[in-house]
Amino acid sequence: MRPKIGLALGSGGARGFAHLGVIKVLEEENIPIDFIAGSSMGALVAALYASGIGTDRLHRLAKAFRRNDYLDFTVPKMGLISGQRIKEFVRVVTKGKRIEELSIPIAIVATDLQKGEKVVFRQGNIADAVRASISIPGIFVPEKWNGRLLVDGGVIDRIPVSVVREMGADFVIAVDVAHVKTNDRISSIFDVILQSLDILQAELVHHRAFASDVMIRPRVEQYSSHAFTHVDEIIRIGEEETRKQLPNIYEALENWKGS
Repeated sequence: MRPKIGLALGSGGARGFAHLGVIKVLEEENIPIDFIAGSSMGALVAALYASGIGTDRLHRLAKAFRRNDYLDFTVPKMGLISGQRIKEFVRVVTKGKRIEELSIPIAIVATDLQKGEKVVFRQGNIADAVRASISIPGIFVPEKWNGRLLVDGGVIDRIPVSVVREMGADFVIAVDVAHVKTNDRISSIFDVILQSLDILQAELVHHRAFASDVMIRPRVEQYSSHAFTHVDEIIRIGEEETRKQLPNIYEALENWKGS
């Protein structure tokens, strides 16, 4: 009997394209993915992949992604970007599916800004859930859902290991793509907010690493988390780091079977 394998995909903005490289290598190695939990960019990748979009097409979509096409600026009140364009993109690409209709069970993590609670979507409209999970505070207008005000899942759970275990995963592969880039040039409000979040979450992620069976950390901190450029390089680094971790994955799986 094999363990049920869960993938916990962390937040990280454009660096999250490395998740595509991770998934591609797991597919090539015939390592099954039974559950996926994602925060922020990890939620977006989880939703698109579980909706049936293959890794090759995901790669093409990522390369074609142009940030400015999805930045619908609004009068600043609770955020700079309304987020309706990216929400519509998710709805169209996933063909309006609901979370419970996906081929792989997924969980999408968001944060209740008023209650300070984690909100986990296991059913409902995919576009609504993803829009909530990617709502970086101060940049995106929070998503209003069932009387709640939701922001980025990475605020409360950057790498949702516990969530994917609660889904039923016996063995968890976690992916961290949001390292703190030190001595970086800070020149915009995007830089200030995203760098601040990375710093705040760094210590939390250190402890979460021990809760996963294998942690994959593609070294993509040299790339901007909001520029959405160098997609090929970021995906390649995700692939390379996963291949480096394959011996650890196989060893951990063998130990699980023997336990």
